[in-house]
Amino acid sequence: MKIIDVTNSHFDLVNNQLENTDAYHVKVYTIGGTTVIHTQAETHQNIILVNRVRKIHDREIDFTIDFLFHLSSRDNLEILYGHNFVEIESRM
Repeated sequence: MKIIDVTNSHFDLVNNQLENTDAYHVKVYTIGGTTVIHTQAETHQNIILVNRVRKIHDREIDFTIDFLFHLSSRDNLEILYGHNFVEIESRM
């Protein structure tokens, strides 16, 4: 699986996140057709995976957690599953 940084293509999204939330760092990636939004704040980190065509696969979730949080397990993470998205939060 390959993750590609596409932050420069999402200026409005990044700018809105930085202006309207407590985030100090926002990056946008793609894993094939899945968009990954990673935000960091003083007390937590969030990852949102979105795919408008299909449900998010577990392997995409595991790969993203390992790549961005540098964790090999889902322990101590809050994971919210939606229809075509997954939100993952890690408290610091």
